[in-house]
Amino acid sequence: MNSSGFALPDVGGAPRRLAAAWLVLGVAALIGSGLLAVLLVASRTPALQHIIPWRDFFRTALVIHVDLSVLVWFLAFGGVLWSLAGSARAAALGWLAWALCLVGTVVLALAPFSGEGNPLMNNYVPVLRQPFFFVGLALMGVGFALLVARTLMTVVFSFSPNSAERALGTALFLSAAVAAVALIGFMWSWATLPSGIEGQSYYEILFWGGGHVLQFTHTLLACVAWFWLAHALGADIRVKPGTAGVLFIVAAAPAFAAPVIYLLYPTGSAEHIVLFTRLMEYGHLTMLPLGLALLAALWRGRSRMRANDMLSAALFCSVFVFTAGGVLGYLIRGVNVVIPAHYHGSIVGVTLAFMGLTYHLLPRLGFAAAKQRLALWQAYIFAGGQSLHIAGLAWSGGYGVQRKVAGSEQVLRSLPEIIGMGMMGLGGLIAIIGGVLFVIVCLRSMWPRSNAVR
Repeated sequence: MNSSGFALPDVGGAPRRLAAAWLVLGVAALIGSGLLAVLLVASRTPALQHIIPWRDFFRTALVIHVDLSVLVWFLAFGGVLWSLAGSARAAALGWLAWALCLVGTVVLALAPFSGEGNPLMNNYVPVLRQPFFFVGLALMGVGFALLVARTLMTVVFSFSPNSAERALGTALFLSAAVAAVALIGFMWSWATLPSGIEGQSYYEILFWGGGHVLQFTHTLLACVAWFWLAHALGADIRVKPGTAGVLFIVAAAPAFAAPVIYLLYPTGSAEHIVLFTRLMEYGHLTMLPLGLALLAALWRGRSRMRANDMLSAALFCSVFVFTAGGVLGYLIRGVNVVIPAHYHGSIVGVTLAFMGLTYHLLPRLGFAAAKQRLALWQAYIFAGGQSLHIAGLAWSGGYGVQRKVAGSEQVLRSLPEIIGMGMMGLGGLIAIIGGVLFVIVCLRSMWPRSNAVR
C-alpha cells in the first residue's frame, strides 16, 4: 500500500490549540530538566566530582531532573499526539487537564527551594519527601488522569482500521488505554500496600506496577512517531491498515495483564515484583513486528532519504539508541550502572522520536518551521553524546560501579572504571549541548508571539 496514509490529519480549532499547548509545556519541562542535567553530569565526572560536596544536591536534583525529563516531557508529548488524534469534544476538560499539569510542573520545579528535600531515589517516580513536592505530583496525576479520560472519549479505536490514519488512531487509543491501566495500578498499589513499609521501599512498591505498565504507553507513542516520520520521509511502508492495527494491538496486549498480576499476588510480594519485571522484559518483544516493518520500509526507501535531513537524522538516531538500550536490558547482571545505561538508551530513543516529530509538527501547530541545519546537528549531537554516555555507563557497569551514587561514593578503584565514567561524563556533557540545541530550535520557532498558534 502507499505509505502516505501513515500520518494524522491536519486539524484546526481546539485540537490544534491543545496540541500546541502540550508541546509548549513539554519544552518548558525540558528546559528545567536540562539546567539540572549540567550539574548532575558534573557530579559524577572524575576531577569535577570533588569540587563541591555533591551528595545531597545530586539526589535532590536527580529527582526533579527525572520527573521533568521523563514524567512531564513524555506525558506532555502524549498530550500532543492524543489531542491531534481526537475530536474537539470535551475541549474544556482538555484545557483543565493541561492547566493542572502546568501548575503541577511549576510546583515540582520549585519544590527543592521550599525546604529540606529528603530525596528518595525509587524507580519511575522518584520523590522528595516534603508537602510542596507531593502537591505538585498530585496536580500532575489528576491532570494526566483527565487527559487520558478525554483521550478515551475522543480518539477512535478500530479492530480493523480501513486506513493507515485510523491505524495510528488505534495505536494512540491503545496507548491511552495502557496509561489508564498504569493509573489504576498506582491507585491499586496505594490501596493495598502492606502496613509497616516506610521510606524508599514504600515508594518503590507504590510506583512499581504502574511504572512498568506506563513504559508500554511511551513505546507505543514512539512507534507512532516513527511511522509518522517514516511517512514524512517517503519510506515505502507496505503494511495494510488492518494488519497495522493488529500489530499495534499485539504490541499493547501485555500491558493489560497487569490487573491479573495484582489479583493473583499481593502488592509488594516477590511474585508481584518479579512478574512486573518480566512483563516489561519480555512484553516489549511483541513490538518486534512493528519494528521490523519499519526497518523494511526504511531500507526500501533509503534512496529517497537523505542523511542531511533533520527528520531522517532524528528517526535513524532514535531507532539506533532505542535498540542499543533494549539490548543492554538483557545484559544487566546485578545492581550497577548497566541499569541506567539500559534505561537511558530506551528513554533517549523515545525522546529523539518525539524531538524529530516536534520538528515536523511545529509549522502544523501554527509555529514557524524549524531551522533545518541546526535541527540536523541537534539530532546527531544529542544522539552521539548519549551513545557515549551509555557506552561509558555500560563499560563501568562491567567493573561493578554502582548506580545512583556520586562523588567519592562511586569509589572508582581502577583506570578502566575512571575511563568508563569519564566517557559517561563527556558523553553527558555533549548530550546536554544537544538538548540545549533542541530547546533553541523550538524557542526560535515558537517565538516571537506572531508565530504562535491561533
